[in-house]
Amino acid sequence: MNLTEHFTLEELTFSSTATVQGIDNTPTPEIVASLTTLCATLEQVRTLLGFPMHIDSGYRCTSLNLAVRGVPNSAHVTGYAADFICPQFGAPLAIVKALAASDLKWDQVIQEGTWVHLSVEPTMRQQVLTATFVNGVASYQEGITT
Repeated sequence: MNLTEHFTLEELTFSSTATVQGIDNTPTPEIVASLTTLCATLEQVRTLLGFPMHIDSGYRCTSLNLAVRGVPNSAHVTGYAADFICPQFGAPLAIVKALAASDLKWDQVIQEGTWVHLSVEPTMRQQVLTATFVNGVASYQEGITT
């Protein structure tokens, strides 16, 4: 089911972890509405970058979020976040820089090493963060750090 021209419900809910662990990651109608809002912004990001994006993680039900060690208040749980890459455009750092310099509206953009996290929770803080991982645990700094 297409949520927007280039993004489907299936790609925003697929999880290999859910498949392996037998977790039902089926979203409620309310979550589908949030994912549709997210995808509208992802379409704008796709236009900005000029290339297709690969969604690594979208919606995560509470059980799945726990299984992947996501933070309890993750925007993934509400359907307002996606982690993605766009290799044809460039590295995640280049993507975050492009988003930070754009006039697109979003809540958070996080450079998370090998992927970009984008959320569109209604607060729309325009927050840019960089994640640093030590022993698999992330810490976050404001802004773009290289």
